[in-house]
Amino acid sequence: MEDQEIPRGIAAAPDEPVVIHFDGACEPARGGGVATFGYTIEGGGWDLEDCGLAVRPHSEHATNNVAEYAAAIQALERLHGLGWVGPLEIRGDSQLVIQQMKGEYAVRATHLREYHAWLSRLANMFSSVRWVWIPREQNRRADALSKQALADNAEEARRLAPRTVVRVPDEDVPPG
Repeated sequence: MEDQEIPRGIAAAPDEPVVIHFDGACEPARGGGVATFGYTIEGGGWDLEDCGLAVRPHSEHATNNVAEYAAAIQALERLHGLGWVGPLEIRGDSQLVIQQMKGEYAVRATHLREYHAWLSRLANMFSSVRWVWIPREQNRRADALSKQALADNAEEARRLAPRTVVRVPDEDVPPG
């Protein structure tokens, strides 16, 4: 029998979890601005990271919580696309996302339900998932990546920013 090429990461011990750190950023945090994500994937033969826009700039879904969900979703999609189905440990400093994924917080915000369902479906594709809240100080690289994505997309965000039109009344037309 010929040796088969084993895809990178598949040769890792199946009982050792791959560790994901995720983070999101949004300016302004309450929404309507620019929301970005950052994540790292370590273990299983991988040392990966990525960052980018979580949603279209200035959309109603450009919030910090959506950015956090998008970060975790992007990481799990990438890892699944690489063929990993083993155990995961997912670490983030978003208490909301971690506790919602653990089932300890209800998903009350209507706009987050779709993201929660999407992330839950992805998580079910792995043999096991452990959700771990960590302080921001332990999430520095994912945080830096999400902030880097803000800087990298600043020009596009300015280009897509809604314009405020100020109407100046015609001098010939009386007000009212």
